[in-house]
Amino acid sequence: MAVNDQYELYCLADRLFYDSPDNRQSEHDDFPVAGREVPVGWEHQPTDTWMHYAPADRQIAMQGWKIHVSARLEDADRVLGAVWDYCVPRDIPFKFLRSAPVVTMLNSKAAPRGSSGKLVTIYPHESELELALKELDTLLRGVEGPYILSDLRYADGPLYVRYGGFVPRYCLDDSGEQVTAIENADGDFVPDVRGPSFVVPPWVQLPEFLKPQLEARNAVTTGGLPYEIEAVMHFSNGGGVYLGWERRTGERVVLKEARPHAGLDAGGRDAVARLQHERDMLQRLKGLDAVPEYRDYFTLGEHHFLVMEFVDGNPLQRQLVQRYPLTRANCSAASLAEYTAWVLEMLPRVRDAVESLHRRGVVFGDLHPNNILVTETGRVVLIDFEVAMPVEDQGRSLLAHPAFLAPPNRRGAEVDLYSLACLCFGLFAPQATIMLPLANNKITQLAHLITTTFPVPPETIATALRTIQGDAATPPAADVDALSFKGSPEWPSGVDAMVRAILATATPGRRDRLFPGDIAQFRPGGGVNFAHGAAGVLYALDAARAGRYPEYEDWLLDRVSQPAPGTPLGFYDGLHGIAHTLDRFGHRDTALDLVDRTMREDWRRLDTSLSTGLAGIGLNLLHLGLDAQAVIEACADRLPDDVPELSGGSNPRAGLMHGSSGSALLFLHAYEHSGDHALLDLAERALRQDLRRCIRTQDGSLQVNQGWRTLPYLEEGSVGIALVLDRFLTHRPDEELRADLDALQLVTRCGFFVQPGLFAGRAGLVLAEPDLIPGLAWHALPYRDGLAFPGDQLLRLSMDFATGTAGVLLAVSGAPLPFLRPPGVHTGSGAPL
Repeated sequence: MAVNDQYELYCLADRLFYDSPDNRQSEHDDFPVAGREVPVGWEHQPTDTWMHYAPADRQIAMQGWKIHVSARLEDADRVLGAVWDYCVPRDIPFKFLRSAPVVTMLNSKAAPRGSSGKLVTIYPHESELELALKELDTLLRGVEGPYILSDLRYADGPLYVRYGGFVPRYCLDDSGEQVTAIENADGDFVPDVRGPSFVVPPWVQLPEFLKPQLEARNAVTTGGLPYEIEAVMHFSNGGGVYLGWERRTGERVVLKEARPHAGLDAGGRDAVARLQHERDMLQRLKGLDAVPEYRDYFTLGEHHFLVMEFVDGNPLQRQLVQRYPLTRANCSAASLAEYTAWVLEMLPRVRDAVESLHRRGVVFGDLHPNNILVTETGRVVLIDFEVAMPVEDQGRSLLAHPAFLAPPNRRGAEVDLYSLACLCFGLFAPQATIMLPLANNKITQLAHLITTTFPVPPETIATALRTIQGDAATPPAADVDALSFKGSPEWPSGVDAMVRAILATATPGRRDRLFPGDIAQFRPGGGVNFAHGAAGVLYALDAARAGRYPEYEDWLLDRVSQPAPGTPLGFYDGLHGIAHTLDRFGHRDTALDLVDRTMREDWRRLDTSLSTGLAGIGLNLLHLGLDAQAVIEACADRLPDDVPELSGGSNPRAGLMHGSSGSALLFLHAYEHSGDHALLDLAERALRQDLRRCIRTQDGSLQVNQGWRTLPYLEEGSVGIALVLDRFLTHRPDEELRADLDALQLVTRCGFFVQPGLFAGRAGLVLAEPDLIPGLAWHALPYRDGLAFPGDQLLRLSMDFATGTAGVLLAVSGAPLPFLRPPGVHTGSGAPL
C-alpha cells in the first residue's frame, strides 16, 4: 500500500483522526491584510484556509477565466497588499490563503501537484481580464513563486490564468467520483479538470492576447539536452523522476526534477534546496556500493535536474508483495518458513548498506522498502538522499515514510536504526508500524502476533522491539502479553468496546461531521452520507443491536433538511443512503422527501454502480416500496450484450460497489419482487461481465484485475462479486458459475490484509467468512475505554462505515449489508430485501 499524499494533509489538524485542514487550530497570526476592514458594500467569508471577498451587488459569473497569483512566503505580504489595493476599487472579487502555515501546507510535497502554488485567486469579468493581467504584472514585478502547473503563465512573473468554475458546482467523473464541475457548450456539467498541465476546454476559445504565452510555454522542450527522457517513474508536487539515457554514451540514467519554490517541507525548504542537498550527499558518498553514482546537474526552464546512475533493481517493497505468504490462499508452514528465511537474509544486507553510510558520516533519514533496490546480482542500493544529513548534525527528517518515521527523541544515526527496526516488523506485518503513534503498546502486540505466526527467532523481533521502544530492558517479544481479539487483560475487546469507541468520538456540536472518518467526509454530503458520514454509523450501531441514539438522529435530520450544495444522489455517497437510514428509524416522511428530491434531479446521468449510481438508487426504491422500473430499465439498457476483452491497459471497475455486480444485485431483487425471469437473465449477464474482469492468481483464487494489482475486497474485488453470485445461484444453479464462486471465495483463506475496513479490508471478507474475525487483531487499537480501527492508509482512526470502526462493528456482529439479506426477508415497508 503506497501512502496517498492527500491523506497526509488531513493528518495535520488532529493527532488521532483525519480532519479538514480548515479545522486546524491555528497557532499563527493571519497575514496582516486579513486584518483590514471589509470595504463598504463588500461581503467577506472567512474559512480556516481562505479569506473570500466580493462586492455584494456584483453579478459573479458561474465560470470563466480566473487569475491566480503565486508567491514565496517572503513575498506574500507585498502581494496581498497589492491585490487588495487593485481589486477593491475595481469591484473585482478575490480570495487569498489566510496565513503562512496554510501556504506551506498547500504547497507541500504532499499537496496535489496540479493546483498547488496558489496564494490568491481573482475572479474578473472576461472584459477585465487582459487589463487586469497587464496592470497586476507591473505591480508585482520581481515577485517569485512556484509554477502553477494547471495554469498558463502570463509573462514571466507570478500571474497565471485558467478557465474554470467561479462557484462550487459538482458532477461525477468517469470513475463515479464527485468532482467540481463546469458547464459545457451543450449545458451539461462536466468535470472542471485541474491536472498538472494547462488545458483549455474544447468549447472555450483561448483569448487572442494569451496565445503568445501559450507559445512561450510550448517552446521549452528537452530536445537540446544531452539526455533522452524514456519514461516517467514518479511525480510529486516537488517535481518528477524520469528514466532516460545519455545520447552520447547510451548509458541509462535517472533524472530527478525539482521545481523552484514548490514541494515545501516543514522547515520551509523547497524541492530545489533538497535536490541540491541530495547532489551534495551523493558526491560525499561517491564510491559506495550502496549509493547510486552521481552523473550531472543542470537546469531547464527554471527546473533543476539531478542525473544519477540507473540501478537496475527491484524495490524491496515489490519483492515483499511478490513473496509475502499470508496474502495467498495456499499459505503453508513451508511457505512461511521460506519467506522468513528470505527476510532474515535480507535484513543484515540492508543494515550493512545503511552502516556504510554511517561510516562516511551520513544518516540516510528516509529508509523504507521503496527506497531500497535489490539487483539480480544481490547488490543493495539506497535511493532518495534528499533528507540525508551529516551524523554530527544530530538531526531528524520530517519527510520520512510514516511507517518508518522516528519519534522526536531519536537523532542522528538513531533515526536510521529506528527505521531498520521498523523494517524488521514491516516485512512480517506490512505497513503495520504506521499505527504506532496511535497506541503506545501496539508494537508489543505486533511482536507477539509476528512471533506466533512466523518461525522467526524471538530474539530478532525482541531486538527490533527494544530499538523501537528505546528501552534496553524490554523483555523478549515472546514473553509479552498481546491482544487476543476475543479478550485481553490490557485492552477492551469485542462489539461493546467498539460501540463505546464510536460513541466517544461523537461531536454533535460540529456541523460538518458527527463521527470522524475518512477524508471523503469533507466532500459535499460526506459528513452525512452512508459510506463516510453519520447515516452509515447510525445504521451500523442499530444493525449490530447497539441501540438507537435520538440526539444523533436529530443531528442527521437537521443537516439533511437543507442538503449541502453538491450532495450526491446515490446510495453510499448521497441522499438515497441517508433516506434508507432515516426510513429504518421511522422518519419515513423525511426519507420520502429526500428520495423525491433525487428523482427530480437528472438521475439518468449517474453511473450504474451500487455506490454512487443507479443500482443503489433502484435498490432503495424497491426497499421503500416505490416504483423502480425506470431505474431498472436504465441499468439494463447500459448493460452490453457481450463483455469486451480487457486490453490495452483498460481495466473497467468491477465488483459490488463500482462494477456490474451492483446492477446484478438490483436485477436479483427485482426478480424476487416480480418473478420475471428476464431479470434473472440480466443478473447473470452482469455477473459474467464482472467475472470477465477477474484473473486467476497463483494460489488459484479469482480476483478483480486492475492491471497492476489484483483485489479480493468487498468494494472492488472477489468477495463483493461472490456475495451476489451466491445469491444468484440460489435461483439458477450453474456448475460453471459455482466453480467461479468457489474460486472467488478462496480469498477468505488468506491470513493478512493491509487494512481492516469494510470496503477495502479484512472486515469486508468477514461478511463471507466469520473465521477471519480473530485476524482483526492486527489492526485493533484502544481508544479511551473502547476499541477502534484505523481508516484507509492506517494513519488515523476512523469511525465510519466504509473504512473504519462502524464497518468492522457491522461485520463482527453478523449484521448484513443493506440489500444483502437472504431472499424472502422483509422490512417494515413490505418490500423484499
